[in-house]
Amino acid sequence: MLSAAKTLLSTNPKNQKAAYSSAGASLKILRWLLFASAFMPLIVTSDYMSPFHFGKVLVFRTLVGVMAIFYLAVIFKDRSYLPRWTGLLTAISLFTLAFGLTAFTGVNIYQSFWGTLERMGGWFSFIHFWVYFTILCSIFKKKEDWIKLLTLSVLAGVLSSFYGLLQKVPPRPTSGEVSQIHDFILRHVVGSGSRAKIFGTVGNPALFAGYVIVNAFFALILAFRPGLSSRKQKYFLAAFLICTLGVLGSGVRGSVIAIILGIALFGFLFASSAGTKWIKKATLIFLGLVAITGILLALFKNTGFVQSNRYLARYSDMSLSSFTVKTRFWAWQAGFDGLNDSFKAVILGYGPENFNIPFSKHFNPKFFRGIGSETLFDRAHNQFIEVLITMGLAGFAAYILIFIFAFKYIRRKEMPGSYDQREMSVFRAGLFSGLVAYTVHNSFIFDTSANYLMFFVLLGVINFLRLESKPRTDPEDHRPILKNRFAAGLLLSVLAIVVIFLFFYSAVTPARANYTTTRAIVASWSDKHDEALEKYKKALSYDTFGSYEIRHRFAQYALEYVSSRKINEANAAKIQLVVDNVEKNLKKPYNDYLPYLYISRAYIIWGKGDSKSEYNDLALQSSFKALEISPTFVRTFYEVAQAYLNKKDYKRAVEYFQRAADLNPEVPLSWWYLGMTKFDADDKKGGLVDIEKALAMGHDVSKSQLDMLRLVAVYLKFEDFAKVAIYYEKLIKLAPKNAQYRASLAVAYQKIGRIDDAVVEAKNAATLDPLYEAEARKFVNSLGREW
Repeated sequence: MLSAAKTLLSTNPKNQKAAYSSAGASLKILRWLLFASAFMPLIVTSDYMSPFHFGKVLVFRTLVGVMAIFYLAVIFKDRSYLPRWTGLLTAISLFTLAFGLTAFTGVNIYQSFWGTLERMGGWFSFIHFWVYFTILCSIFKKKEDWIKLLTLSVLAGVLSSFYGLLQKVPPRPTSGEVSQIHDFILRHVVGSGSRAKIFGTVGNPALFAGYVIVNAFFALILAFRPGLSSRKQKYFLAAFLICTLGVLGSGVRGSVIAIILGIALFGFLFASSAGTKWIKKATLIFLGLVAITGILLALFKNTGFVQSNRYLARYSDMSLSSFTVKTRFWAWQAGFDGLNDSFKAVILGYGPENFNIPFSKHFNPKFFRGIGSETLFDRAHNQFIEVLITMGLAGFAAYILIFIFAFKYIRRKEMPGSYDQREMSVFRAGLFSGLVAYTVHNSFIFDTSANYLMFFVLLGVINFLRLESKPRTDPEDHRPILKNRFAAGLLLSVLAIVVIFLFFYSAVTPARANYTTTRAIVASWSDKHDEALEKYKKALSYDTFGSYEIRHRFAQYALEYVSSRKINEANAAKIQLVVDNVEKNLKKPYNDYLPYLYISRAYIIWGKGDSKSEYNDLALQSSFKALEISPTFVRTFYEVAQAYLNKKDYKRAVEYFQRAADLNPEVPLSWWYLGMTKFDADDKKGGLVDIEKALAMGHDVSKSQLDMLRLVAVYLKFEDFAKVAIYYEKLIKLAPKNAQYRASLAVAYQKIGRIDDAVVEAKNAATLDPLYEAEARKFVNSLGREW
């Protein structure tokens, strides 16, 4: 563990003065840019797709590019700011190289390099984090710099937590006015409106929890440093509590376990090193309260009090058999099955950002629970497994090496120092427990930009401690690396041009495409479909990073639009535009079934109503290609069956709906489709069995008039008028002014002997539509009743 030493960071004041005089304003600007980086996680670009990741990464990459220019200016003038190669920096550099190697040997190089619009990962972004870490560890040579950075980071964590708490504000009521403050929150806090699980400014509850967990331990380190004023200590302790509340508010069970474990470790380590008994007692009390709370939740988990509270209900369910937990195991198993595909996969993986490929190939049908199910995991939801599957043993070994050096440096006895045991105990306990909590948390989730920033700041502090425990034997050499000012200026100019080019290519153009897409989405919400189409065309014309997702977003919109309309010349042109654009997504990604499904759906819509249409055959071609890539993806079997239904080939349609049902027999929708298709194929009894099986399993038709009318047709065939009446009653609830439904219900009532009810409904039909009056009079009179 860390031992007491003289100083956490000390540099000779004369040397510092010399450094500032030689490096000049560049060093000062660079330090402020590093401090500003702490607020990157607060960036939310609500007018863009991926509002919680897109803006963060673009700003961070631009910030690091500017840092690189000033950093070169500094080291050209003062060689003492060159990186010192510790084992930790070496491990991070090796992981960065492994990241790049596996990106260029993976199955989808483009995606591995640039990442996806949703997560904004990829090697290009990760290189920026490596540059950031290198500059951070080279420039911050004083304890005061690190304390200030941690303070700013904690402040950002508190602000993000407050933002998350505002997401609990109730939504706008259907009637009545709201206060100006309430209205302001609803308009400006993304995700507000009684959110069950808050996600702060990070956009995902688990990712948000991971971000504030690290800040919570930064706050503990800052709070227990000796010599701190009572006011500052209270501030940092309050910050710790707010961050902890943020973790609890996220509702992520793995994160809660991580922070509880981390707090306990901090208490015991700090107490044992600093000899503070009250902290040990407080830790024991804390663990006791946690244990009592856990026992009470387990005992009363099925009570109304616990189940009525979202958080208590969630935290009371720690079973490995819960669906969320099982999906994690299924995803990991798919990844491990992917490693068995080839020796190359074992060594180099599938490439960063490509977890979806083994996941799709070895898809577990149990993921599919119906339309809208989460059936595409682009990450393993375990950072360690993610690295192993996507970067193989090469990347995994380098990644683990980072943790080995980090924990090793925390435990070393050689530490800098001219300050007391208590301060060293604080840093020892905070860094160790924070890193453990981060590791536990990442066993259930992955890293994105805000999490990586915290990880590298945490590693930066650890690396800093190691550097100061190994001071240079010779005085720092502040001589310039490049004395020729013209050469230095030329190199800096070239770098500036490169940064500007990358800024426009990787930030400005994608931002314009992204923003234009959101304008198209907003226009479609207002039924301004011509405007939406033009905006989508403009967004697609940029053909830049993010176009993959934009094309699919356009396909989703356009196909939903034309599916409920007649396929005239204009709508046919829209479908062709979908096909032309989605086909472009087949040129870069490989082994990706999703574009094939969009194309298949487009052709199915185009070929509907014409059993001899060539588009039905084209739909089958695309669907079968999707099945080659993901042989067990249930939804694809629906698409194949639908194409056969278009062709009036009921036998083959039944075959594929049956295969879908066999893949996951627990999905009511599959039995519903199968039963209805059998019924249309003249297997009436077999169809009824499957239909009623779907209904018994919970298939809900109460919100679909079409599905209920189809059920009515089935039960009419079997003269089951009691059930016909039930579904006409449900139809009338959806459409109370539909005279035909009333008239048909009257007949059903008459068939089952409910004569009075039949008379009432017949009169209701006549009242709603006078055209029914004459027939209704005859019907009522035939029942022996007077009109």
